[in-house]
Amino acid sequence: MDSVRTPDSDPSEKSGAPAPPEPPPPSPPPSLGGKVRSAARWSLINTVVMRLGNFATGILLARFALGPAEWGVYGIAQTVLLVLLSANELGVGLAIVRWDGDPRRFAPTVLTLGAASSALLYAAIFVSAPAVAGLLDSPEATGVLRVMCLCLVIDGVAQVPANFLTREFAQGKRMVIDALNFVLSTAVTLVLAFAGWGAMSFACGAVAGNVAALIGCALAAPGTLRFGWDPQQARALLGFGLPLAGASLLALAVVNVDTMIVGSSLGQVSLGFYVLAFNMSGWPVRIISEAARRVSFAGFSRLAGSPQALAEGFGRALGVLVTGTVPLCVLLGGLAAPVVHLVYGSTWVPAAAALPWLMALGLVRIGCELAYDCLVAAGQRRSLILVQALWLVALVPVLVAGAHLNGMVGVSQGHVLVAAGLVVPAFLYALGRAGIGFGTIARACAWPLLGGAVMALMLLAARRILGDSAPALVLVGTGALACYVVCVLPSRRFLLGSRAVETV
Repeated sequence: MDSVRTPDSDPSEKSGAPAPPEPPPPSPPPSLGGKVRSAARWSLINTVVMRLGNFATGILLARFALGPAEWGVYGIAQTVLLVLLSANELGVGLAIVRWDGDPRRFAPTVLTLGAASSALLYAAIFVSAPAVAGLLDSPEATGVLRVMCLCLVIDGVAQVPANFLTREFAQGKRMVIDALNFVLSTAVTLVLAFAGWGAMSFACGAVAGNVAALIGCALAAPGTLRFGWDPQQARALLGFGLPLAGASLLALAVVNVDTMIVGSSLGQVSLGFYVLAFNMSGWPVRIISEAARRVSFAGFSRLAGSPQALAEGFGRALGVLVTGTVPLCVLLGGLAAPVVHLVYGSTWVPAAAALPWLMALGLVRIGCELAYDCLVAAGQRRSLILVQALWLVALVPVLVAGAHLNGMVGVSQGHVLVAAGLVVPAFLYALGRAGIGFGTIARACAWPLLGGAVMALMLLAARRILGDSAPALVLVGTGALACYVVCVLPSRRFLLGSRAVETV
């Protein structure tokens, strides 16, 4: 007689056969904190490697191929490109990172909007390039502008797959893409520079590298380069993106208006020195802040629903950034002249006069850029636009006066005056409205700023005693860093403390 199988019976028990092994439980999905830390590691490695490569390339070009005048022309073209890039896709690309749901539903409309707006912008700059170059007292920049700004069109297409990678914290793939970009752009730039192409070598290299990045992003995020159009989505995207594009345009105008003022007031040679100094001041910003910003906006966007979690995440991110950046800024600012002479040669030593002030500006920029991402994620777009507009309106007359009173050093001093005296308080007020109090920010910055002050005093005293020889600089720098580490040790629990973000 057949046995009756009940819900609780097991046929293996009847036959005496061993029971099949239980399937392993499904592994839990990675937490947000784990994703952010992994992406941040990859992003930091990527940024450090790429910046070291750019640093080495800049040394080769400055020492053996290009002079201050060529760097001035390149600075003008780069400034115009960066300002236009801030608005070339109307800010709608960030919806792929920020909006909930499946971004593939609205990505075709994003791509159409971005490609169309960037193409129109390029047509406008192609026609107006002679007038722009003449206004900046650099008529030979016309051709360089027309070639370099081809990157607008490429970026308008590439921003869709690139933002998919950002949304998924896929910074390992971004590292491979950026490496392809760097290798190709550097190879083209070096070959053309040593062949006598001058500033045009930068433009051709930038276009070649951006083409490689577009192809890499398309392969890493397959299926995202599909054009489409939905009028309802387009209206919603423009309502979301245009304020962000306006804020981004203002932010880049703040960073780049000094180049236009120096070029039109002081000439190409002074502009070349200033561009070199500004690029050096950006080393810490690019290495540390750029790595963080590739994950910060996506991370803050996931925390925006919880004001407490957002405040904790911002405080810890700011603490890590400031702790890592302060010693670099103090070392480069305190050892400006010997570092410029050692790295770029005696021709470029005049650039060192502006460097200490620009390093202070770089430190302020790191905090402001992180605050920018946090305010965007928190939906404080109006506050952000007001802060950026205030910054730009106050900056222009101060920089013009600084250029006439004290040349490029006066421009650098004007930058610091406006940023520290006006913009930082404005950002503190805006962050407070988003639920991030002054206490959180003070806790994140107090120990690093104290350590930076101790470092600066030690550098000044030790240089007077030991001089500026290479062994003395190594000894002084090592001692100053050791003092800094001792000063910031009390903050280690704050920086490595609670991981409550992972549970959000």
